[in-house]
Amino acid sequence: MARVSPGEFIRQVRAETAKVHWPTRKETVATAIMVIIMTLLLAFFFFGIDAVFSTLVKYLLSLLSK
Repeated sequence: MARVSPGEFIRQVRAETAKVHWPTRKETVATAIMVIIMTLLLAFFFFGIDAVFSTLVKYLLSLLSK
């Protein structure tokens, strides 16, 4: 591994940072909204699956107690 001076390291970091495509505010807001929507959809989906399995387990346990 090549050793570089702190000054050279800072220059390299600045050069690499200049190559980064920084998103616009509009892109950031749109992405954040999509993440929130997908999170809510998955939350409702897993809530529904959990409710179905919970009902199924309660039903099967009630059959055992009879």
